[in-house]
Parts: sequence; C-alpha cells; structure tokens
Amino acid sequence: MQKDNLTEVPEFFLLGFQTSQDVRIVLFFFLLVVYCGTICGNFLIITLVSTSKNLHTPMYFFISHLSISDILIITDIVPKMLKILLNNGGTMSLIGCITQLYLLCASEASECFLLAVMSYDRYVAICNPLRYSSIMTSGHCMILSILCWLLGFSIILIYIIKTAKLNFCGPNIIDHLFCDIIPLLEVSCSDTFIIHMVIYIMGIPIVIIPTTIIIVSYTYIILAILRIPSNTGRQKAFSTCSSHLIVVSIFYWTMFGVYVVPTKGRTLTMSKVISLLYTVFTPLVNPIIYSLRNKDIRKAVEKCQLSFRRSSRVGNVELF
Repeated sequence: MQKDNLTEVPEFFLLGFQTSQDVRIVLFFFLLVVYCGTICGNFLIITLVSTSKNLHTPMYFFISHLSISDILIITDIVPKMLKILLNNGGTMSLIGCITQLYLLCASEASECFLLAVMSYDRYVAICNPLRYSSIMTSGHCMILSILCWLLGFSIILIYIIKTAKLNFCGPNIIDHLFCDIIPLLEVSCSDTFIIHMVIYIMGIPIVIIPTTIIIVSYTYIILAILRIPSNTGRQKAFSTCSSHLIVVSIFYWTMFGVYVVPTKGRTLTMSKVISLLYTVFTPLVNPIIYSLRNKDIRKAVEKCQLSFRRSSRVGNVELF
C-alpha cells in the first residue's frame, strides 16, 4: 500500500517476552490464573452490588463501575498476550493495534474519572453527612457514571484519531507485550511531535483535574476526621474511605511508574514487567481490597453462600 511514497506495514509483530519456552509456559499459566481470578472477582462484585439491597448505595454503585473498567482493561490485554507467550511472539493488524490501544487508554481514563467521583462521594459522606442522601441521589450517581465513561472514551478518541493518521513504514516489530502508547510511537516513521503534545494536553483533563479533586477531597476528609473527638469515631470514619484510598494509591503509582518515571537505564524486560502492573496487577487487587476490607461486601458474600446452601439442601430433599 503506497501513501506519500512510503510503504505502510499492514500489521505489527509483538515480541512479548523473548525467553526460554519453560519460562514462557510458566508465565502463560500464571497470567491465565490471574485473568480468571480477576474476571471472577470483579464479576462477583458487580453481581453482589446488583442483587444485594444493602449494597444499593452510591459508593458500591461506583465500585461496580470500577469493576467494569477493570474487566475491560484486562480483557483487552491478556487474551492476546497469552497467545503471544505461547507462540513466542504474535502478529496484530494495524487496526487491531489501534483498537487495543484505544480500549486500554479509554478504560484507564474512565477509571481516573471514576476514582475522582468516588473521592467526592466520600467527601460528601464524611464532611456533609446530613446532606449526603440529597446530593448523591440515584439520578446524580447515574449521571456522574455516564459522564465518566463518555469523557474517557471521547477524550482519548482525539489521540487515537491522530495516532491512526501516522505512517508506519517499518520496521513492524514492537518489542512489547501489547500495543502501548510509547512502543507504538517508536515504530512510526512520521513526526510524532504533535502526538506528544496531544498526550500532554490530554493529561490535564484526564490526570491533573481528577488528581486535584482527589487531593482536595481527602484534604477536607482528613481535616474532618481529625475534628472527631473520639478515637472510635475517627477510626469508623477513616474505614469508610481507606479502601478507596489504597486503590487510588496503587492505580496512580503504577501509572506514574510506567509513563512518568524516566526510562533511562531501564531494560526492555523491566519495562514490560512494569507495564503489567497497571494492566494486570491493578484489576486483580481492586476486588480483593474491596472484599477484604469491606464488611458490607463480606456480609453479602456470606448471605449468598447461605442462600446457596439452603437452595442446595432444598434441592436434595426434593430429589429424595
């Protein structure tokens, strides 16, 4: 295909981990177990929030949307990565590569907005508890969640359209596990200055504004908690936002580790391992954190187990 006297490559070859077959097989089964565990854990949270009446609150509503984002991220990345590990590399079409990048970036951006909204929800719950039910109504929560998804997928679309217009004339080898921002730009034969500018500009609404909302919200939350006279009251208030604070910390530390920390002196293998943190590790630990540190979710799981056992006993009695 000729375009501007440059032969564009129809597909890319992703190298994955260039190591021994035994190591790749171990990584394959490890990622497969992580993928299945992540899908099951996040689907469990979505199911519990949908079916348990005591979880029909704004906080759990946003947690379920966070689980949807985690499912999208890991499903976008891991299945193709597993195939690459088995075959010691794999091809991906240009359209497929751009699509994978779009779904990854859009889901990550939506998660940034969701975490910001969740921090605002915790701010209202702790700093304005008497007005919480009137501010965080079901209608407002629905609007906020829709805005998070629309903003994430629409803002990233600007960058994706710019990236799709780049020329990729060879080499077509990407030494990475998936089509990420930096590896894809490195194999382009076009001037990527405008794309880098777009990325920096998009960082304002996607990263800086949500981060500012989170910092301001938790500043007021901490000040409000410190004004509580009893230790028991302070611990109870902090426990309502501790899970979210841990998830926010993990999410931003992994993102900054990949895109902000200088890559000088970092090996390609190290970069690949670090990229697994926000695409595989974060979606796995989020449901674990919310399930282990949240009494309401644990109670909902116990109720589901009890109801399942009762239905099993009734079924066995009917059989006999």
